[in-house]
Amino acid sequence: MAEITVSSFNTDDRDASGWSANAYQSAAHFVYSTENTTPVLKLLDARPGERIVDFGCGSGEVTRQILCAVGDEGEVAGIDSSSAMIAKAKLATKMQDTHMIVGELQSSTLLELLPQHLIGATDKVFTTATLHWCKQNPAAVVENAYKILKPGGLFVGEFGGYGNIAGTLFSLMREALHAALKTQGIDPDDRDPWYFPTPDEYGSILNAEGFKLLGLTLAPRPTPVHNLPDWIRTFAGHNFLQGLDPEVEQAVVNEAVALCKEKSEQDSQGRWSLDYVRLRFTAIKEV
Repeated sequence: MAEITVSSFNTDDRDASGWSANAYQSAAHFVYSTENTTPVLKLLDARPGERIVDFGCGSGEVTRQILCAVGDEGEVAGIDSSSAMIAKAKLATKMQDTHMIVGELQSSTLLELLPQHLIGATDKVFTTATLHWCKQNPAAVVENAYKILKPGGLFVGEFGGYGNIAGTLFSLMREALHAALKTQGIDPDDRDPWYFPTPDEYGSILNAEGFKLLGLTLAPRPTPVHNLPDWIRTFAGHNFLQGLDPEVEQAVVNEAVALCKEKSEQDSQGRWSLDYVRLRFTAIKEV
């Protein structure tokens, strides 16, 4: 197979979670672009004086918008599994350490890390572009949100939904990573991180944890990718590529990109379009 040139990417830049915050800000700015965050921020409808917890705050760009919306009388806390992301988020938001938390959303001990006055007294829990990583125990995430919220509080968010798993370029890229890892003698199944539920599946989890659904829809969101190798290294660094030797990682990325080129077309500017589907939801903790 012909060699595919992979642009410079410092794998030493990844933190213990496998994420690189610098790569994320470079290759994944679409995640927090105004175009892509406006729909879910409208659902959140953050208001002055509210207390809001951001599940999966990443590098803090969206958290900063929420912080501005609640104003000086409000309160915001951000949680992310990546210490490098939290470091970036602190710079972006200027929030105190007690409200910028390195934590796993699926953990039963997550609430111990939060300021305790927020537990059971938060107006809204917000999340975007995060819960599709919570494959291990998605119900635990919902349970944590429920416990954080006050009665009448809202759980609002968006993440990858059903439709990303078959017949799309996104699924092709996923299949290419599976094939490339198998070439290296590596089983990809346990490394595959993605959780893309149907509305009925996720609605059942929300209901089982005590929420009442106010809205739950799938929304297409095509996303151009200018550099597929960097996209793969950014979003697969903490899963498919985690722990691989640099030469093996390079070979996996090269093969995955080559397979995508064989089976899909780029536009005139050399971009791929990943045809994401997003699941948007609003649920209330009933009084």
